[in-house]
Amino acid sequence: MTVGYVAALGGAPPLQSSTTTTYYTTNSAYLLLHHHPHFSIPPLKRSQVYTLKLACCSSFNPSFLLKKLHRALDSDIPSPLHQEEIEQEEISKKNLQKWDRLTAKFAGAANVPFLLLQLPQIVLNARNLLAGNEAALFAVPWLGMFTGLLGNLSLLSYFAKKGETEAMVVQTLGVISTYAVITQLAMAGSMPVPQFTATSAVVACGLLINFLNYFKLLNHKIWNFWEDFITVAGLSALPQVMWSTFVPYVTHSILPGIICFVIAMVTVIMARIGKLPENVTKFVGSISGWTATLLFMWMPVAQMWTNFLNPENIRGLSSFSMLLAMTGNGLLIPRALFVKDLMWFTGSCWASFFYGWGNLICMYLCASISKEFFLAATIGLFLWIGLALWSDSKAYGHDSPLASLKLLLLGS
Repeated sequence: MTVGYVAALGGAPPLQSSTTTTYYTTNSAYLLLHHHPHFSIPPLKRSQVYTLKLACCSSFNPSFLLKKLHRALDSDIPSPLHQEEIEQEEISKKNLQKWDRLTAKFAGAANVPFLLLQLPQIVLNARNLLAGNEAALFAVPWLGMFTGLLGNLSLLSYFAKKGETEAMVVQTLGVISTYAVITQLAMAGSMPVPQFTATSAVVACGLLINFLNYFKLLNHKIWNFWEDFITVAGLSALPQVMWSTFVPYVTHSILPGIICFVIAMVTVIMARIGKLPENVTKFVGSISGWTATLLFMWMPVAQMWTNFLNPENIRGLSSFSMLLAMTGNGLLIPRALFVKDLMWFTGSCWASFFYGWGNLICMYLCASISKEFFLAATIGLFLWIGLALWSDSKAYGHDSPLASLKLLLLGS
């Protein structure tokens, strides 16, 4: 077997061979392949000589050497496998952007069922007011409406801070529609004037502050004050509403709200003056969003408790309203899953399953709705959730539809 030597960036000892000479030029070296008896290159220092042995079966093959050199010189050009990886990354990026736009449209579409959800109540109240039947409006508890309004304002602040435009529109619509009902209650005398005046001031300030903050036109100190206000208000209202739900079985008292108000005030003040650990301060800053979510989550619990105490009242529920509540919150689930917001996802799923679908179950068991209506709503809901999990996992490149749910719940 004959062994040849290739010298790069320098010279080599005389090569004994035949009469053919071939030059191969690179950016920094000349490679000489020759077979000439009188041809020689002056030797350089050892440090300047780099040799590479090439073994051939019978004779030296220049074309084989050139192919090897071409591969070495072209190593910075992406290989077909590397090119496939780049293309796959581009496809994954496009799928993620497409799912981002689609979930945003779903969240925006939730405005339609939420608007239709409050519209019948507003129209009914207007008819009663025009007919002089103010007593009919006393059937709508203003405290419950105020609680929902406070929840909408808290979530509006939460989504304004995150920059979720579609979710902001949903919560703004909730604030306006609920305030319209409260205004009607005040006109009928169901809601006291001082409470209505204070509520009006809070709504006006809340809408103005949130939209100024969204467009980066608000002083940071004013925003911090507003966050502290909704935190204290939410922590005070939540236990009071929970207590009031079971008033027939517990003593009527405002003590739960007062106790939680004091605790919330002390906690917020200590967080602002830096007397709490950093992780506790961060937790306090996120309380307002969770209290708003819990306020909405408590609404189906209160409704189901009422259904349990008075099954005959179930016939007074509107199956169309329950379907709208299930649909509106269901449209928000894909967006919450995409942005990996556990609070948003929890609230939307809870409202869809327990408020919308849960009340439909009660109505079906009491023969208030048909079997076909209930089955259609049930199949539609579960297919929608399955589609959301599958689409989100596909957009993120997960192998299992449950991978997105695991990442959302466990964070890994």
